[in-house]
Amino acid sequence: MANLNRVMLIGRLTRDPETRHTAGGNSVTNFGLAVNRTYRKKDSDERVEETTFVDVEAWGQAGETFARYMKKGRQAYIEGRLKLDTWEKDGQKRSKLSVVMEEFQFLDSGQGGGGGGAGEGAARRAPAAAPARAASAGGGAGAGGETTPQDDYATFDNDIPF
Repeated sequence: MANLNRVMLIGRLTRDPETRHTAGGNSVTNFGLAVNRTYRKKDSDERVEETTFVDVEAWGQAGETFARYMKKGRQAYIEGRLKLDTWEKDGQKRSKLSVVMEEFQFLDSGQGGGGGGAGEGAARRAPAAAPARAASAGGGAGAGGETTPQDDYATFDNDIPF
């Protein structure tokens, strides 16, 4: 049976992206994303707005690029996969579900002035998988799962025999 682990989100950053480096030299950028959903209650015409807060991590050059241009409050499209981290603290098992960003797109022009005529409609799109693959292939000798395995679909041949 096939499996699919794909997440697509549009939201606003809840904090400035923070980039750190692992002991192996790989960079990882973390930020929060607020995603809104508006719906009407069945029993009345009352509109309800629901906000979901999602933690996102981005590895390698894509994360560094994202952190360079994005700030709290900016809107972005994030595409990636779900990741479940588990650990034990004070004898209690804990877990956290997050998104590993593989692609992104800037959706607003930000607060700054003109940017070379690109305008709001010319959003940037950068694949995060290639830099992340290179980072994870580097071995990352850090402790406690500091590196993340990345799927390497780009290395498959496009020669399909049928």
